[in-house]
Amino acid sequence: NEEGARFPPAMIGSGVWAGIFDLDYGHSRVDPEGKTIRDELDRIGCLGTRSCSLSPVKAYYELHIEQGPILESENIDIGVVTHGQGLKWLEVKLTGVEQHTGTTPMNIRKDTALALSEIVLNVNKVANKNQPNALGSVGHIEVSPNSRNVIAGQTIFTIDIRSPEIKKLDKMEEEIKLFAEKICNKYNVNFEMEQIGGFDPVAFDKLCLDNIRDSSKKFGYSYKDIVSGAGHDACWINTVVPSAMIMCPCIDGLSHNEAEEIKPEWAYSSTNVLLHSAIASAS
Repeated sequence: NEEGARFPPAMIGSGVWAGIFDLDYGHSRVDPEGKTIRDELDRIGCLGTRSCSLSPVKAYYELHIEQGPILESENIDIGVVTHGQGLKWLEVKLTGVEQHTGTTPMNIRKDTALALSEIVLNVNKVANKNQPNALGSVGHIEVSPNSRNVIAGQTIFTIDIRSPEIKKLDKMEEEIKLFAEKICNKYNVNFEMEQIGGFDPVAFDKLCLDNIRDSSKKFGYSYKDIVSGAGHDACWINTVVPSAMIMCPCIDGLSHNEAEEIKPEWAYSSTNVLLHSAIASAS
């Protein structure tokens, strides 16, 4: 899933398999150090020779921890993932002038870090303004030359915005762009923005979802319909194969954290639902 975002965009493997990306595009994706997926697969001896073309599949189920606090806090055994949020990764490049901090008057500076700070605050404001179910953050920042006594002449960062509504997602992008342009004009900084990854909101297969609910009922597990806030392989595979997702609780809602953990009983109940949902689709 999107944890593989060392090579943007997310979910390259499932995207190639589902025909969202072609193989050459997938192999050519580059990480921050300039290494391609193809070269890294070759380096570790995992560059396959089999075709990546679509194989016959009747249905696809994906089991994942919730990556959030809702199921645990409400004491729910199973999350029935009805939708996946849409996502956009917007890479922004700000260009100003590198100058000495001790000799350059404040009124003539072209400080990209200053512009960055206001844009970050605005991303948060835009997400809060577009509630419910809108999210926005800035998590990856590269400031150059990254020196304590030099004004940042270039800053590159990524904005992550999410919503289960495509109109709202597009609206958030436009609001962020317009505000960022005004900020950069105010500070005489050049502004560039492009989308480097993302996908539209996903509605998962109704029959697969019914199978998950029926399997939960069969064993007396409590369940709740939820929306996934993260990107998963099921999002791409659902475009060509009936797909759905099952989620189990995780302790304190922690994810992307070394403290991430689930209880054995959660693993048991969720894999039990996964098994019997797959059996229902196969029968």
